[in-house]
Amino acid sequence: MPVELYRDPNHACIMFSDLVEEDGAAVQANQFLVVDHGQGAVIDPGGNMAFNELFLGMSRHFTPGKLDYILASHADPDIIASLDRWLTSTQARLVISRVWERFVPHFAKSGKTLKRVIGVPDGGGILPLGGSSLHLLPAHFLHSEGNFHFYDPVSRILFTGDLGVSLTSGAEAREPVRELAPHIRRMEGFHRRYMVSNKILRLWTHMARQLDIEMLVPQHGAPIAGRQAIADFFDWVESLACGIDLFEQGHYRLPGAVIAATAA
Repeated sequence: MPVELYRDPNHACIMFSDLVEEDGAAVQANQFLVVDHGQGAVIDPGGNMAFNELFLGMSRHFTPGKLDYILASHADPDIIASLDRWLTSTQARLVISRVWERFVPHFAKSGKTLKRVIGVPDGGGILPLGGSSLHLLPAHFLHSEGNFHFYDPVSRILFTGDLGVSLTSGAEAREPVRELAPHIRRMEGFHRRYMVSNKILRLWTHMARQLDIEMLVPQHGAPIAGRQAIADFFDWVESLACGIDLFEQGHYRLPGAVIAATAA
């Protein structure tokens, strides 16, 4: 069941959090639809597991055939593996980092991406949508080499991809977090492993603090809502040791354990 993160007569932001069956086989993931004055963009539409339900679900709010953009924060399978089906079913153009521009054709049939990929330079940019725009903010190495976050100035929502992720169910992801401290336990392990370094987090936080944000919405888990919770999140990631900060020689040594040849 979709969640309306924001709606006014001309603009809507809708989140889908429970389109993948929660059987432990795949990670929970959120997908997003942003509509302004009759133009639409899907953010991080996900893999093939989510495609049918997302296509049908968004059709209740926006005609999929009129979709303008598919925005991908980066090129992970849970972000964009359904690309071939979106390119077949809509006339939308894919918006993704130039780092991944020549890799994403591997997700589609030969020739399907021709003249349908908008490569975003490292500095990001402002993408017109209806009577408004979406701001494509540099978020490189959080966790992907070429990575963008998407800021909607109308709703004042910042879509943050894998930053701010929490390990929750699809149902739990529907409920925004308004007090950060109890929520950190659901974020900490993921961030320590998937974010590249504290330096990158500090650079990103310096940029993000300049935005007027009402809600920070990741691609997995629950949104973080309210000025205080968002300020607390900035303080937390700004001081978090992660990624290469935590690695040492012991993590790089010749292996001795035999890998079991049976699938789990």
